Amino acid sequence: MFRFFNDKITQFVLFLSFSSLFPAIATRTPAVPLTEITVDIQNIRFLDAGKGSHVTGMAELKKYFQRFGYLSIPENNFTNLFDQEFESALLVFQKKLGLSTTGKLDYDTMKVISSPRCGVSDKTKAHSIHVTKHYAYFYGKPRWSKSSPMKLSYAFSPYKIIDYVSLSDIKTVFRRAFSRWSSVIPVDFTEVEDYSSADIKIGFYKGDHGDGESFDGVLGVLAHAFSPENGRFHLDAAETWAVDFSVEKSKVAVDLESVATHEIGHVLGLAHSSDKNAIMYPSLSPRTKKVDLNIDDVDGIQALYGSNPNFSYNPLLESDISSSWGIMNIERRSAIIALMVILFSLCL
Repeated sequence: MFRFFNDKITQFVLFLSFSSLFPAIATRTPAVPLTEITVDIQNIRFLDAGKGSHVTGMAELKKYFQRFGYLSIPENNFTNLFDQEFESALLVFQKKLGLSTTGKLDYDTMKVISSPRCGVSDKTKAHSIHVTKHYAYFYGKPRWSKSSPMKLSYAFSPYKIIDYVSLSDIKTVFRRAFSRWSSVIPVDFTEVEDYSSADIKIGFYKGDHGDGESFDGVLGVLAHAFSPENGRFHLDAAETWAVDFSVEKSKVAVDLESVATHEIGHVLGLAHSSDKNAIMYPSLSPRTKKVDLNIDDVDGIQALYGSNPNFSYNPLLESDISSSWGIMNIERRSAIIALMVILFSLCL
């Protein structure tokens, strides 16, 4: 009986040891949307369309590509023809967003197009975006140039705010979002009351709000922010913003913390990434929580500002460092080691 028990303990210890040594097979909780984005009925007509196709509504689809920096032709010249220029724009779009470069409006491409996203342009021209690895910068690699140690202030508009989420909850969400970035770069963020003097000005706006980047209602464009040292950070007030999906049951609810973390990346100088796991990837499905910085995000922002001297990450982590299974795995490994010690002592 004891021999059987002893063998089982040994097998269990070996299993735990093996799983802790090979993190790639460890349990990981990805940011999986509770509401799956599919190609909606309106867009089914575009599926698998390729060069030479005539599709009703193609002219409207071209406006999407123009808005996000892939087409430069005047809007009044848009037709329903899938022409050479649109194919070229589509290939760049697919490459930029980490999709298969088929040159056709395949399912995966239409799924991304149908997803809610950030309103900041993906501009793909070489003179507009400097691309390194998956992460990208705005033209000229702008960054905040305050003296070290750098401190940036932020404030919420007293007039452009939503009333169905408490201000306290909103502030807590933003505090966490800012802290993620400050944990990897030597920049401190401080909330201030004086909106007019803050470096970063946050507000919720509807439709045309005077900055040349109109919001479009529920879903579609969720938010946008401007590159350094502008500091404007706008969220679409028409969205159903959520800080807790167990409380907010709407199928079109958008996680405020996820969007805040993304837009802060723009405020600091990062453009959109082609890495789908990165915070700086432009799209986000409803009811999805994606708040953890990916190594691509970290590499990009540290190239602009340097590393927080207190920051370190395990080089074995290939996807993200904020949690996913990064920080959680450190705790898990400690627990495994302690458990192994106890089990080995029982075997003696």
